Amino acid sequence: MYTLLLVIIGWPILEVLIMIEIGQKIGVFNTILIIFFTAIVGIYYAKIEGINTIRSGMTNLYKNKIPFYEMFSGASIAIAAILLIFPGFISDTIGFLLLVPFIRKTIINFWLKNRYQKNMKNDEEVMEAEIIDKKKDKDEL
Repeated sequence: MYTLLLVIIGWPILEVLIMIEIGQKIGVFNTILIIFFTAIVGIYYAKIEGINTIRSGMTNLYKNKIPFYEMFSGASIAIAAILLIFPGFISDTIGFLLLVPFIRKTIINFWLKNRYQKNMKNDEEVMEAEIIDKKKDKDEL
């Protein structure tokens, strides 16, 4: 809860501070140009990667395979596009990293591995139970 609040408040402040610092070094106009340029290039690249993901997913469907990677990849491409639309250098960096297929696959595999390990830890407790059929008890009387 507090981590999310810290990210929501801290991220924009950090983005503004970095933009001010870069603006002082290279100029305000150049900073604004870079922000718009990264947004345009990022959205274009997200479109290309999205089309590639759809093609790969369709290929898996034709082979009767469930396209797990393509579903997660599509979601990460959408997140990358959103991050690239937001002005700022941190969000642009994360957005571009999510668009690189190798990095995206590494992140997805890491996330799935952690989810699997958490599910395995939760399955350690086994409860025995007995089902009582009330209809059967009434029929015997």
